[in-house]
Amino acid sequence: MILRDYQEAAVQAGFDYLNSVPVGNPLLALPTGTGKSVVIAEFIRRALELYPGLRVLKLTHVKELIQQNLQKLLDHWPTAPVGVYSAGLGRKEWAFPVTLAGIDSAVKQPDLFGYQNLVIIDEAHLVAPKDGTRYQKLIGALKARNPDIRVVGLTATHYRLGQGLLTEEGGLFTDIAFNLTDRASFNWLLERGHLAPLIPKRTNVELDVSDVTVHGGEFVQKELQAAVDKTDVTIACLRETITYGGNRAHWLVFAAGIQHAVNVRDALESLGVEATCVHSKMSTTERDEAIAGFKAGRYQAMVNNGILTTGFDFPGLDMIVVLRPTKSTGLWVQMLGRGTRPAPGKENCLVMDFAGNTKRLGPINDPVLPWRRGGKGGTGHAPVKVCEACGTYCHASVRFCDYCGHEFHVAAKIKEGASTQELIATGPVAVELPKIEKYNVDRVTYIRHRKRDRPYVLKVSYFCGLMLFTEWVCLEHEGYAKKRARDWWRNHTKLPVPLEPPATVEEALTRLHELKSPTRIRVWVNKKHPEVMSYEST
Repeated sequence: MILRDYQEAAVQAGFDYLNSVPVGNPLLALPTGTGKSVVIAEFIRRALELYPGLRVLKLTHVKELIQQNLQKLLDHWPTAPVGVYSAGLGRKEWAFPVTLAGIDSAVKQPDLFGYQNLVIIDEAHLVAPKDGTRYQKLIGALKARNPDIRVVGLTATHYRLGQGLLTEEGGLFTDIAFNLTDRASFNWLLERGHLAPLIPKRTNVELDVSDVTVHGGEFVQKELQAAVDKTDVTIACLRETITYGGNRAHWLVFAAGIQHAVNVRDALESLGVEATCVHSKMSTTERDEAIAGFKAGRYQAMVNNGILTTGFDFPGLDMIVVLRPTKSTGLWVQMLGRGTRPAPGKENCLVMDFAGNTKRLGPINDPVLPWRRGGKGGTGHAPVKVCEACGTYCHASVRFCDYCGHEFHVAAKIKEGASTQELIATGPVAVELPKIEKYNVDRVTYIRHRKRDRPYVLKVSYFCGLMLFTEWVCLEHEGYAKKRARDWWRNHTKLPVPLEPPATVEEALTRLHELKSPTRIRVWVNKKHPEVMSYEST
């Protein structure tokens, strides 16, 4: 099996981190549909090739992902010395050099796995930072046998509600060693055909959750289901779905509760749509049969609650119907990720978002990041706007609609004193949308800079004709600023295998030869302080 270039880069980044950072557990962030199973398979193969006595434990939360990872590993490495430990799959093998295990099964018998060198966790966003949770208990038991054990996580969403980044708040993971989930990388994957585009339509009907209590940053589930599980509202949503997407072959519907999922399935059937549903109160056999029937085409729609947000791999999915409002960015991105896998004959995946999640949380490639406890977090505003020509949600910064090509017109900013209180209350309000401009770079300078008694920063200045734009790379700060600076260095290096980012600005100035030479930059210009968004280089 030949890896794609970005998959090879992800594998290399993982090994580079483990080899250059003595203590730490890295994250590899890749969007859903980009082949995390392939990355895992090659990582395992290469690890045992380099270190023949290595023992590797690969963990995930559902049997479907274990099966998927096993198949990819055997496709990639037919003679892999691998066993499976999963009650759901009816296999309890733990003596192999490589073990693919379900966390629910493994945490009950941690002593069986003995001395392990490396743990790989798929869907790493499910690892909670609190002691006593499933993953933390198992990792703790493994560390008791080997204090030097290393953990590598893979996920499409490197953040959690209530925690923020998985590397914050004393979490298991310490650094993001590779990240393809940012907007520029995601769009690059789309352009190369590695991902299928999502078409999120503004709906006429929107679920009302204004009276639903929010606890711990998320809607209270019982109240949420009661608010949205109303027959007349469900029928209105589904009729609109049929109008816009009735010709779509495979619909995945997200419901807000078990009873809601059953009621939505029944409503679909009453409207002439062959449908099934899956939820946690069904037996494993019943769920497997429903999913198999959907993939085989016996049902046009499959409604689910809490089952298919992660680990569901069906490239043919061409419409997502969202009847589950959420405040969780991770959950939202995972739901959308079900539709990004490309397939023959599939041009895109239509998203009917009746839950208002797009407005609340933003698009899959630039979502509103969750707030971190005790500190500043995301912007709080979803960077989206609606195309008045076709009703598609688009990123706030684009000039043309991604779907129909309609050109957006930016309204002039209302100046102070140009309106009265009455006009502000009753008249239309113009919002200044992000304005992105491109500039050719004549030269770039790097200077060690310090403000009063604060840590030194790397001041990067881009000279573009008469214009000057600046970035501040905070390598010597702590927390999020430091992690952002380390990511900046990794993203700007020209080395095929990036080295560990410098720890100080002084060290960075001795390693400038590792950086790419920018030839053009994209700048968000209508901000108080213009922001360099991306760059092109030689």
